[in-house]
Amino acid sequence: MTGLGLVTAAGPDTEATWAAIRAGRATARRDPEPGELPISLSCRVDLADSTPRHSPALRLDPCARMGLTAVTQALERAKIDPADWDPARVAIVTGCSLGGMHTAQVAAARLAADGPTSVSPYFLTGYLINMVSATVALHLGVRGPVLNVATACASGTTALGTARDLLASNQCDIAIVCGADAAVTPAVVTGFAQLGALSDRGSRPFDTARDGFVIAEGAGALVLERPEHAAARSAPHLARLIGYAATTDAHHLVAPHPEGREAERALRAALAEAGIGPGDVGHVNAHGTSTPRGDAVEASLLARVFTHSPPVTSAKGTLGHTLGAAGAIEAALTVLALREDTVPPVAGLTEPDPAFAIDLVTGACRQHENDIAVSNSFGFGGHNAVVVLAKA
Repeated sequence: MTGLGLVTAAGPDTEATWAAIRAGRATARRDPEPGELPISLSCRVDLADSTPRHSPALRLDPCARMGLTAVTQALERAKIDPADWDPARVAIVTGCSLGGMHTAQVAAARLAADGPTSVSPYFLTGYLINMVSATVALHLGVRGPVLNVATACASGTTALGTARDLLASNQCDIAIVCGADAAVTPAVVTGFAQLGALSDRGSRPFDTARDGFVIAEGAGALVLERPEHAAARSAPHLARLIGYAATTDAHHLVAPHPEGREAERALRAALAEAGIGPGDVGHVNAHGTSTPRGDAVEASLLARVFTHSPPVTSAKGTLGHTLGAAGAIEAALTVLALREDTVPPVAGLTEPDPAFAIDLVTGACRQHENDIAVSNSFGFGGHNAVVVLAKA
């Protein structure tokens, strides 16, 4: 990995997001659209801060705007000028679970109020789930493989694994990965609320009083390169992606398998591909959504796999749950943690559930020298995806 970029409710760039994560500062606020949502808390991105005034990106759905902004940051950090690359040897893989939901909301309202002719001809280009990847490709002139993967809240991590496979099969020299979702809309929030997945008190991963997640929007981008390609241009070296695996529960459309068997299999398979044992893992970035059942299943499988009890964190106490973007955002945060030999605290966690036999980081960052970390992502539909990251 040679570049990364972040756009979250904590701020429009990597530095602001990482500062909030390190401080364990929650970004959830009472939603600025009172009466529109059935749950009052959300973690929204201030798009005015993330998009230059008069930019053509202002005409895009917020999902694509945030994705493009995160990718631009990642390329800058990777010291890549698109004018210098072979566009046929560049791939883009996005992880987006819902597409342009704000665009869909506007189109539905206009159709209901004023009929078909009031709907913008750009409705579909703002709404379709592939449009983050298509927008980035159009903006950068990329002509290699460009695709979106959708595995619900595991999408960002699945995108990383897919990009890695494109590099491994020699279909590209550079792979840009972007997870993006902007679904804080009445319909989506209502859907999660009806499932009992949302909290109106705050995100508290692994806490005794956890009662659901805070819905969020955001984007994370990472640049992967072939080692020889990165070496030839003296690229920055941020981290290495050394293992990836994915499985499916085939148990329930929403609920995780109560024993976490397939999630555990994904974790063990990712470690095996990396050529390491569980004891080599220095810390874990947990999926940690703050739901009662989800956290319990994940804590149990972590305790079974990692008997040496490495420090465990979750970013969702700070950033909320960014849905399909979460895996890419959290992989980027894991890279930053490895580089600084630190494990950030779990924001909102004040009373760890005594049933969990894992070492949760609370209160403040823990200085912890380690070379390898794991980042978990699990999604509705029973999707499980795990990446293993190592210091460069």
